Amino acid sequence: MNNTVGPQAEKVLKFSEKLKNKYKVEIIYIDERMTTLSAERVLIEGNVRRENRKKYVDKIAATYILQTHLDILRRNNAEATLY
Repeated sequence: MNNTVGPQAEKVLKFSEKLKNKYKVEIIYIDERMTTLSAERVLIEGNVRRENRKKYVDKIAATYILQTHLDILRRNNAEATLY
């Protein structure tokens, strides 16, 4: 978490450029590095047993990513309506 682009992020950027060029779509990037850790914390606070956490951690992390995207869309839409 030193604000550098790692090897996996480089792969994602290259792939997304191909998608943008081929399909002419907007790509929105979301930093998801801390979502798994946040999901783990929620499950621990919810007293979910360790062996059961594996079932849910990716689903919860995905909801954080989706919510971040929806929040960005809502914020951008709210800013656009101000003008």
